[in-house]
Amino acid sequence: MKTIVQTDKAPAAIGPYSQAVKAGGFVFLSGQVALDPASGQVVEGDVRAQTERVLQNLQAVLAAAGSSLAAVVKTTVFLADMNDFAAMNEVYGKFFSSDPPARATVQAARLPKDVQVEIDLIALAGN
Repeated sequence: MKTIVQTDKAPAAIGPYSQAVKAGGFVFLSGQVALDPASGQVVEGDVRAQTERVLQNLQAVLAAAGSSLAAVVKTTVFLADMNDFAAMNEVYGKFFSSDPPARATVQAARLPKDVQVEIDLIALAGN
């Protein structure tokens, strides 16, 4: 059995997918990019500003699923430019300051809306 998770506190899906799906004791979040949920526009700024917005969007979806960043077990970070790794990592580390999840980071040829970073994740589901 699966449950679809949706919140207006994060950007709406821009295709035939769900913001998240709860199944088997986990919540699987689709990739989030640096879209402001109110305006639907890409946030201005460098990869630090975009990473901050992405992680805020992920937090909102996790909250809607009854979970949190503390329950995250795996993330995948997609960067438009691997030279931005240190800057992204600095912001990422503020959100995962203790017991960080497993992670993979890859450079992608191009990301949706030409953003600099996208992150997806898997977390333990809430009640």
